[in-house]
Amino acid sequence: MTDVESKMSSAVLHLEKELNSLRTSRANPAMVDNIFVDAYGSKTPLNQLGNISIQDASTITIQVWDISLIKTIENAISESNLGINPQTDGQLIRLPIPKLSEERRKELIKIASEFAENSKVAIRNVRREFIEIAKKQKKNSNLSEDELKNEVDDIQNITDENIKKIDNLLEAKKIDILKV
Repeated sequence: MTDVESKMSSAVLHLEKELNSLRTSRANPAMVDNIFVDAYGSKTPLNQLGNISIQDASTITIQVWDISLIKTIENAISESNLGINPQTDGQLIRLPIPKLSEERRKELIKIASEFAENSKVAIRNVRREFIEIAKKQKKNSNLSEDELKNEVDDIQNITDENIKKIDNLLEAKKIDILKV
């Protein structure tokens, strides 16, 4: 059961990380976590190329360590789905977070819902995998019918808990996105 719980909770943690990368009206350093830059011959996460901080409620700043990468970083930010135009000032890149339009808010809620649904699918796949393992154990006479039923019930309870967590995370994110 600990394997079931750990695999399912990793799906929930992955969802949290994806939701944090979605843009709301407030600046959040996690918004740029999913941006990768072509640097030094490979795709490098933006947070490994400079210091990312919050200047104020609506501005993210990136203090770039290697000046030669500034143009590449700007391009990566522009091509990301954040919808933010970077402003460069020497080694500092500013990302002004504009207020979200109603249309963009609805779009972000759809994206968040897709992330949540993908996590639910991952959790259901873990459930199916472990139920199959339990059925094989019963088939090999390692489990009785009652033990199999108890194990399947336990797996289902863990699944239900994690799906509820996903629904709660999604609901909180929707509220955050709709907040003006």
